[in-house]
Amino acid sequence: MERIVLAYSGGLYTSIAIRWIIEHSQADVIAVTLDIGQGRDLAEIRERALALGASRAHVIDAREPFVRSYILPALQAGALVEQPVSLAAALVAPLLARTLVDVAHMERASAVAHGCGDAPGSQARLESAVRALDPDLGVLAPARTWGTSRLQALEFARSRNIPLPPDDHASWSCRSNVWGRTVRGGGLDDPWREPPDVYTLTRAATDCPDEPACVELELETGVPVRINGVDMSLLEILESLETIAGAHGVGRLDGIAHEPVRSGPREVSEAPAAVVLCAAHEEIEKLVLAPELRRLKQGLARGYADLVYKGDWFSPVREPIDAFVATIQKRVTGTARFRFFKGGWQIIGRQSPLAPYDPQARPSDAARPSAVSS
Repeated sequence: MERIVLAYSGGLYTSIAIRWIIEHSQADVIAVTLDIGQGRDLAEIRERALALGASRAHVIDAREPFVRSYILPALQAGALVEQPVSLAAALVAPLLARTLVDVAHMERASAVAHGCGDAPGSQARLESAVRALDPDLGVLAPARTWGTSRLQALEFARSRNIPLPPDDHASWSCRSNVWGRTVRGGGLDDPWREPPDVYTLTRAATDCPDEPACVELELETGVPVRINGVDMSLLEILESLETIAGAHGVGRLDGIAHEPVRSGPREVSEAPAAVVLCAAHEEIEKLVLAPELRRLKQGLARGYADLVYKGDWFSPVREPIDAFVATIQKRVTGTARFRFFKGGWQIIGRQSPLAPYDPQARPSDAARPSAVSS
């Protein structure tokens, strides 16, 4: 019997996709769920997939690969500065595509499938990445094929006694991963209205501690490695900063989703760790890189973000940008010191052993131009 590997999130569209594929393709469905820090009960999601008819259900802890192989290169390239949470969400596509293709090869499947129903950008990114990795592998999009509205999808579920996910009646659309959390829909559609309280990672300024917190974040060759002198993995740094900065209300973002081809809906995000890491990396680069290198890198950062949004992560365009970024990251070593207080943050110090400017030097020495090698 034919096998199809489905990217299964546990939501409405992927839940009815299992039954739809079985009914229309008479194929075995193998569900794949990635743990990227979305904060959901993945064991329960796995059981739901099996109950709906999947022959097997893989749950894979992808948090470390996500931050190490996708978030970190984008951070070092400077691509996350303008749209830190939206771009991180787009980076899930190449990770998911790589996993689907690997599982399809392992399971000897003829195709992969996804349940992207109302997100054309997500569809295009995922499908482009899958085809770049294995052009011979089929790609199914049941939600696009059946062309149903959300109400019709709900009716399909009811007619087949498919239980709805617990949060599927919510008016908000929420996406979360280890980098941050984004909410769309509901009362957020009007960009003029003040957003309601949809936050879970950050406190309101009025609820924050009355004393500020100071945090020192150290980078070595462009990689965050230490908080307040304590060595940590990148994932541990994300979790620690989310706790500390979030408790002081840092990381709330309110804006309009933007991709290269169009502007999207209003989205409210909270990303305490992302805001701090982007700022720290940028500050250390300012300290150690020559202005010419920074200008060149800033131009490449916009191109890097565009290729992520367009689904071209596996294109040959990214490789030379990564090579350039890796070269200059050799200098990006130093410490940024932050103060968090009542929803605000500021850099209150930065230092690097590779900074060309020496504050102890004589004025005549400091005035001399210093070549910065990359």
